[in-house]
Amino acid sequence: MQCNNSKLTRDAVLSRFFPDFQPAAGPVSTGLSGGSCIIENGDQRLVLRQHHTPQDAEYHFLRQYHVLSQLPDDLAPRPRFYTPGWMAVDYLPGEVKSTLADHRQLAAMLYYLHQQPRFGWRIQLLPLLQRYWQQSSPARRTPFWLRQLHRLRKTGEPVPLRLAPLHMDVHAGNIVHTAAGLRLIDWEYAGDGDIALELAAVWVSSDAAHRQLVGDYATLAKIDPSQLWRQVQRWRPWLLMLKAGWFECRWQQTSEQQFITLADETWCQLKTNG
Repeated sequence: MQCNNSKLTRDAVLSRFFPDFQPAAGPVSTGLSGGSCIIENGDQRLVLRQHHTPQDAEYHFLRQYHVLSQLPDDLAPRPRFYTPGWMAVDYLPGEVKSTLADHRQLAAMLYYLHQQPRFGWRIQLLPLLQRYWQQSSPARRTPFWLRQLHRLRKTGEPVPLRLAPLHMDVHAGNIVHTAAGLRLIDWEYAGDGDIALELAAVWVSSDAAHRQLVGDYATLAKIDPSQLWRQVQRWRPWLLMLKAGWFECRWQQTSEQQFITLADETWCQLKTNG
């Protein structure tokens, strides 16, 4: 791991730390998000990732490096380099599909993740929900949103069923289908928390698919499926608030209309469920 005290541009990182690498040519953008690029030197390919949330403290980005350093290669890409604002990880050759993996494969991958040693810090949703409120557009801070925050603060987070290391952003775009199996990328929200919180956070297409995933996981984890489903449902209002707040913040940061549309859809779900 390399460290220094100044933020560098991508070109500076490449010239200083990767002089023998070049940006990869061709359609190899699988699983990349903003601020990332693929670099290569012969047969070796790395993903050079930028800390794309500058309002977050640098330790949030450094935590990702430590998460990836701790996880086995059959779950996540291996990290190779870190300097403030930048990280390089192994490129995972494979396909990122538009739909989630088969529910049995997905349940097995999550169960395997949850058997790993804990990361060492707890995921706390209430401070994150409050931060999203503060960082959103004042014009979007509705009385309904404030009432929901007060209600969740009063009830408190559900008592964990089982504590484990969580990814917390499992959706089709963060799963790479490699020749050796499924791999998870983008670990920026990872931390320790309730396994039911992870299952509640998976971006599934329907309640039926969600129940199927939870049932498959319960079989692997030797938990009563009804008990696990009830715990997942306890987390549901927290996750809907988390999604709505994140969409609101992303709209404030980017002014992209898609985030307002997604936020409005999530608020409708909260009002319907309320």
